[in-house]
Amino acid sequence: YRDLHTFELQAPTRLIEWARGNRVCVAGYGQSHGNEILQLIPPPTLLTKETQGLCPERDFKVECGGFSERPVYSLKYVPDTSLLVTSGPPDNSLQVWQVSAEDSDVIKSVSTIATENDTGQSWAKIATISARAPWVLHGSRLDRVQITEVESRKNVYTTASRGSEELSGLAFLDCNTLLLCCATGRLCLADIRQPQCLTEATAVPSAPCSEQWCMGTRHGAQGLETSSQPVARLSSRGLLILTDLRKTSEFLALVKTRVPSPASGAEFLCASWAPALEGYLAISGFDGTVHVYDTQSWDSSGREAEPIFIHKGHAFGGAGGSGDSPLVTVHTWHLQKPRTLLSAASDGSLHVWDWVQPCGKC
Repeated sequence: YRDLHTFELQAPTRLIEWARGNRVCVAGYGQSHGNEILQLIPPPTLLTKETQGLCPERDFKVECGGFSERPVYSLKYVPDTSLLVTSGPPDNSLQVWQVSAEDSDVIKSVSTIATENDTGQSWAKIATISARAPWVLHGSRLDRVQITEVESRKNVYTTASRGSEELSGLAFLDCNTLLLCCATGRLCLADIRQPQCLTEATAVPSAPCSEQWCMGTRHGAQGLETSSQPVARLSSRGLLILTDLRKTSEFLALVKTRVPSPASGAEFLCASWAPALEGYLAISGFDGTVHVYDTQSWDSSGREAEPIFIHKGHAFGGAGGSGDSPLVTVHTWHLQKPRTLLSAASDGSLHVWDWVQPCGKC
């Protein structure tokens, strides 16, 4: 490691979200009520773009916080605002939160975005954007995806799909284009200017029906056109498929990752592209580790890919309350520091780490 910071949370978290001023938002998912939502100030070394020398202050600090009466399974900061949107069981409604002003340390609930026929549905996956107005993209199934204006709660868009497959993720590619990923691996592109049309990418290889998929999009990279953004699909048995959105009829790459064993489901599967490092991808959700890959030499042969780095800090950090080894529940990349990642685990540990570049790599 070049650097490693650790922070112990009061409860397991499955969320890490960057907010204004390089703040970090986290939330708990382990309780039926009283789950914390916290905004943390990172260590000073993470607040500068350049790597600094020794710094006496190495801990995160809690800047403000609040409590959710339901488990928080998804949390997104609304760009250019002081709002957060969360979702979680027992239905697919959304909760909107106001991050406190400078004279207060409270994150308070301000409204709820309800959806039709949400009783009995799984929790909503969410994405946010503020290109035109503060919008939230949300839904639990392919035929129930909506865009809602956060402050007015006005419906802006609803998908027109005959399929009702469960969603594992969704994303804004830009203010008009949406990307939807089903738990079966089905990938669909939607344009809000053409609500009746969904474009489907090449299907994933046939596999047992129990196999689950998630996706990772590389949006927000500077100088990268939307049409050239690669999309990664990760399966619970360790398959990774890369798709170029300019040519969705074929795979850009197909590899088998070096994971210890298939994940029991897609609940904690996570795949994410480095925003400041071309072609680098991280995956987690199989055990207490995070694997980092360089995808630039990948092809569609289905061969096993070798990770360039494995973060094992959570696996050696101690067992969770059940006596089992901790499971990494989520990870994310630092927005400016190329090789810096944040990861959280089921034992409440939060790690920030930066690995040393292998010899021979630029």
